[in-house]
Amino acid sequence: MPKDDLLALAKPRPLLDRRGWALFLGVGFLLIVVVPLLTLLPSTSSILHVPNYLVPLLGKYACYAILALSLDLVWGYAGILSLGHGAFFALGGYAMGMYLMRQIGTRGVYGNAELPDFMVFLNWKELPWYWQGFEHFPFAMLMVVLVPGLLALVLGWFAFRSRVTGVYISIVTQAMTFALLLAFFRNDMGFGGNNGLTDFKEILGFPIQAPSTRLGLYIISVIFMGLCFLLCRYVTLSKLGRVLLAVRDAESRVRFFGYSVTNAKLVAFVLSAVLAGIAGALYVPQVGIINPGEFSPGNSIEIAIWVAVGGRGTLYGAMLGGVLINLVKTWLTGAAPDLWLFVLGALFIASTLLFPKGVVGLVGQVKAWREKRAAYLAADKAAGE
Repeated sequence: MPKDDLLALAKPRPLLDRRGWALFLGVGFLLIVVVPLLTLLPSTSSILHVPNYLVPLLGKYACYAILALSLDLVWGYAGILSLGHGAFFALGGYAMGMYLMRQIGTRGVYGNAELPDFMVFLNWKELPWYWQGFEHFPFAMLMVVLVPGLLALVLGWFAFRSRVTGVYISIVTQAMTFALLLAFFRNDMGFGGNNGLTDFKEILGFPIQAPSTRLGLYIISVIFMGLCFLLCRYVTLSKLGRVLLAVRDAESRVRFFGYSVTNAKLVAFVLSAVLAGIAGALYVPQVGIINPGEFSPGNSIEIAIWVAVGGRGTLYGAMLGGVLINLVKTWLTGAAPDLWLFVLGALFIASTLLFPKGVVGLVGQVKAWREKRAAYLAADKAAGE
């Protein structure tokens, strides 16, 4: 490799270039300033009015973008196809849900200040030890990152230390989320069983159904989306990011050069799980429920489709894929619900065969097709002369 290229690799790269910062700040201004202002417009006289019921939906899309971003960090940059990221998302959501349940107090159906309604219904006599502390917001937020992170640390340490790679790590992570699905469905686990946790009243003293609270949750979700993107961008541009790319492309060579592949994978996997947990915690107060269905292996597979369709290994492409596919899902499940799974499968097949670099790679792919066609026409013309 030429010396200039080596120096270019060694030189630290900026987090974003001028164009990138302009786009980042422009999108942020649109989502954080313009959208809230549009909710204030009169609904009868302005077609630009954003109804209050759309605000939590937009916040939910921001959570999905964070979730897609978390998977792209390990799949797009480390080559770890996790089919269990829905579990980390759900665990973060349950931690937030437990906090929200503890805030209900005597306003529940049974009026028990200590026990949630489902525990009273099931004749629980006292609050389980693992529910202790969730009445405090800081403790609950600590659990949001700690529980998914610890699970990813334990699972990743055993898997990566044993050099479990490829399709096998996908099977292991999918088995993990299916096991959690079965466990959380049980009433004696103390997490609400099939119904999960719902009927939330307030968060930090604010009524959770109030339009102002929903708008605040939406803005917080968008801010976290931007911060998570910058964090992942920083990681991927760092030395760790370069090691992860090398591990993805040639793991055995990285081991030969003396790098700890296990540690590199483990850091990325744990960070990814934490981001997924944060997305789950932001998601729950906006949708008003968390149940074992979030552990479904199908949800984790769908997350992988978001990333593949958007553009694996780009960060922003994964986020775009998460938002676009859920926009289509929201519309199609209302217009033709029986077609949704077929459309989702078709999108995944198309992204694999027709545009392997995802939606964000279509521009470059179209440009390459045009250049190839121009070269072919030029060669044909030269041969004719």
